[in-house]
Amino acid sequence: MREVGMEVYVPDTSVITNGVLRKLIIEGNVKGRLVILKELVDYFEALAREGRSLGLLGLEELRMVKVACRSRDVELETVSTGRKVEDIDALVRWYASDIGATLVTSSKTQQLAAEALDVNVLYVPPPRTKLTSLEKYFGSRTMSVHLKENAPPYAKQGRPGKWELVRLSSTPLTREEIESIAEEILEVAKTDPDAVIEVERPNSTIIQLGDYRIIITRPPMSDGWEITAVKPLARPKLEDYALPEKLMRRLDERAEGILIAGAPGMGKTTFAQALAEYYQRKNKVVKTIESPRDMHLPAEVTQYSKIYASPDELHDILLLSRPDYTVFDEMRTDADFKLYVDLRLAGIGMVGVVHATSAIDALQRFIGRIDLGMIPSVVDTVIFIEEGEVRKVYEVSMTVKLPTGLREAELARPVVEVRDFLNGQLEYEMYTFGEQTVVVPVRGVATAGFESRVKRVLSTLLPTAEVSIDGNNVTVVVPKEELKSLKKIKRKLLRLENEYGITISFKVV
Repeated sequence: MREVGMEVYVPDTSVITNGVLRKLIIEGNVKGRLVILKELVDYFEALAREGRSLGLLGLEELRMVKVACRSRDVELETVSTGRKVEDIDALVRWYASDIGATLVTSSKTQQLAAEALDVNVLYVPPPRTKLTSLEKYFGSRTMSVHLKENAPPYAKQGRPGKWELVRLSSTPLTREEIESIAEEILEVAKTDPDAVIEVERPNSTIIQLGDYRIIITRPPMSDGWEITAVKPLARPKLEDYALPEKLMRRLDERAEGILIAGAPGMGKTTFAQALAEYYQRKNKVVKTIESPRDMHLPAEVTQYSKIYASPDELHDILLLSRPDYTVFDEMRTDADFKLYVDLRLAGIGMVGVVHATSAIDALQRFIGRIDLGMIPSVVDTVIFIEEGEVRKVYEVSMTVKLPTGLREAELARPVVEVRDFLNGQLEYEMYTFGEQTVVVPVRGVATAGFESRVKRVLSTLLPTAEVSIDGNNVTVVVPKEELKSLKKIKRKLLRLENEYGITISFKVV
C-alpha cells in the first residue's frame, strides 16, 4: 500500500550500475519509499550467470543500496510486475507510470521517453569517474599493463620493438582486487562519452576508453580473471619517421594499395595512424575500419568499427561515400581481405595492416584469396615495420618473362616481381608452376653459367676492370681513368643487378 503523501521512487538500470541511486539515498535526495522491480534483479542475475561484468556490478550495487536504505530510513520494497519484456528499462518506465511514481534515471533517452508519457522523472547526469586503480600501474614509459589473479602485476616498459617486461610488485593480485578494478573500468565506460564497449561477450569484454584499449577476460574462458590495458606512448607524425624522399614521393603520388606489415607490438598501427593523419593533412578524405577503434585521429577522419557493422554494410558505405583512402587496421579473416580487395578494385586507396614476420609474408596472405595476376592491381607497396621503424619497402609489379633460374624459353609466363623499392633490386618472383603458386627468392639464386655470364658482360662494359665474385656479391676493381665510363653505363649495371639478383660494388685504384 502506498501511504498518502509518501514519495515513491522506481530506479532503472542506469542509476544502479553507475552508483547514482546509492549516492542519492546517502545524500538524502531520495526519501520515502524505494521500489525495486524483481525483474530488475533477475536481469542483473542473468547477466552475472552469463559471466557479464555488468551483471555482477548491478547485483553488488543493489546490495549496497539496501544497506544505504537502512542507514537513511528509506523504505525498500521489491515488487514483481508479472510481465515478461525484453527491455527492462521500458518495464520500469511502464511500472512508474502505472503507480504514479517518480522514475529515477541517468539515461537521457529514458528521461525523454518518460516525459512523453507524463511520468515524473528524476534525471541525474551520470558521474564522471576516473581510472584511479588502473592508472596507478602506468608510468611515462609504460606501453601496457598485465594484471591477473594470483599473479604479480607486470608492465611492458620502453617503446615498440625495444621494451622489457617489468614486475611492478612482488605481491600477487587477488580475484577481489581484479574484480574491483574491472568494476571501476566498466563504471567509467558507462559514463564517459569518449568510451566505447567494443565487445561484450559472456566471458570477455573489450573497451576503448580514451587512450586505453582494455581487455577483460573471465573464467571459464581464461583460467582466472585477467585485465590487459594498452596505452600508446606517442603519436608520431609521418615526418617523424624520416622516410627517404623517394618513398615520400611514392606515398604522395603513386601508392594506392599499401600493406603495412610487422610482428605484434612493432608499431604497425602507430605508423598507419601517422599515414592516415598525413593524408588528412593533404586534404584527402580518409576513413578507417578498426576492431577495436584504437587509432587517435582528427575529428575529420571517420572511424568505423568492424564489430558493429557487417562487411557488406561497410562495403556499401565506403563505396557510396568514396573516400580517397581507407585504412583497414588488423586484417585477419577472409572477409577482411575480400573487403580490402573489393574496395581497392573499386578505385579507393587502401592501407591494410597485417601481422607478418617478414614483408614477403604479408604479400603471401593474398595467395589463394585472389588470382595471382590480380595481386599487383590490389597491392603495389609493402611497408615492413620493425622496432617502430620502416625496415623494408617493396614495390609489386607484373611482367611476362622467363622466371629466374629457368632456361627454356617456352617456360616464359606472367611473373609478379617483388623489388626492393629503394634500390630497385629484384628480391622475389611469384608465378604459377603447374598447379602450384610459388614464391621464389631471387637473391641468392645462381643461374646456370652465372659467373661466366656476369664476367663476360662486365668485361664488355669495362674492358680494363678486374671482376671477382663471391656468391651474389660482385666486386669490380676499376682504374681511376675508367670512372667516366662507369657513369655512362650506370643504367646497364643496374639492369644487370636486377636480372641476376646480384649486388655490384666498385673499388677504384
